[in-house]
Amino acid sequence: MHHTFRILAAVSFVAAATTSLYAYAHGNVVPQAVDTTGLTPLGDKWLEQNPYRGNKLALKIGSSAYNQNCARCHGLEAVTGGIAPDLRMLDRDCTDVKNENKKKACYKETDNYYLTSIRHGKVRNGAVYMPPFEGVFNQEAMWAIKTYLEARRDDAK
Repeated sequence: MHHTFRILAAVSFVAAATTSLYAYAHGNVVPQAVDTTGLTPLGDKWLEQNPYRGNKLALKIGSSAYNQNCARCHGLEAVTGGIAPDLRMLDRDCTDVKNENKKKACYKETDNYYLTSIRHGKVRNGAVYMPPFEGVFNQEAMWAIKTYLEARRDDAK
């Protein structure tokens, strides 16, 4: 009987520790700085499309930035855990468009949606679903994260 009590106590401890770690992971957090050294500076005017699409350095920076700042809600490696949308699917409607002009227009529209969302956040009925990151990340960091998400797109199929 004493052995059973020890096992139950150990299981209870692990469950409690896991629950508190999970709750802590989704509490108030400070965004991590993103070092964009080496990326072409984009200036003060916000671009309408991702200038780093296919850029290997942007992909590396975006991967790190995403996993340090976005993964707690959108999932590690951009695989959602159900808390927030799966960002690998962000521009999925564009991938199968056959007409190149329409495909480019689709990606431009998706880039605009992404940039608006990350800059201004998401609020519904007064509740903040995603904080705004304008003033926290520079434009280079935001587009580097988008570059990373585009690279993860094929893994969502």
